[in-house]
Amino acid sequence: MNARVLAVHRSPLHQFSKDRVHAITLLEGLGVQGDAHCGATVQHLSRVARDPSRPNLRQVHLLQAELFATLARQGHTVHPGELGENITTEGIDLLELSTGTELQLGREARVRITGLRNPCVQIDRFQPGLRAAVLDRTADGELVRKAGVMAVVLHGGEISAQDRIQVLRSPVPHVPLRPV
Repeated sequence: MNARVLAVHRSPLHQFSKDRVHAITLLEGLGVQGDAHCGATVQHLSRVARDPSRPNLRQVHLLQAELFATLARQGHTVHPGELGENITTEGIDLLELSTGTELQLGREARVRITGLRNPCVQIDRFQPGLRAAVLDRTADGELVRKAGVMAVVLHGGEISAQDRIQVLRSPVPHVPLRPV
């Protein structure tokens, strides 16, 4: 597997898209330093309104760049960072990972996958029809969410484009990802 970081992003504001930067620093138990979603408890505004004391299972948003080609075939032009991800990946099928999978990003940063990003109405505000494009259905009618995965930071460190991604541990048996 030749998985790598394609790009990294952060934004100090609660806005949909994030700015591409040279490097980001992950902080253990918190998320991306300088990002609006960094914190031990929930930081997404809708979740803060419901219960601000809940643990933040959405500290880092990872999205596979391969999604951009799929979206382009459906008439949507999307670039890294525009869907609000902190880390755009390449060469790893994030959606097939098990809940609890641990990834090493770069030399020292480690994250644990907590679940799927649940595409919300903000995606359609960014680009009409995009929410439907990041959702699909299996042959059995089960909803498939393709807007990336969420993670918590187990060990901090700096991450930049071209850094290697390694799967360190994947729970057995496989636990399918669910929205968090």
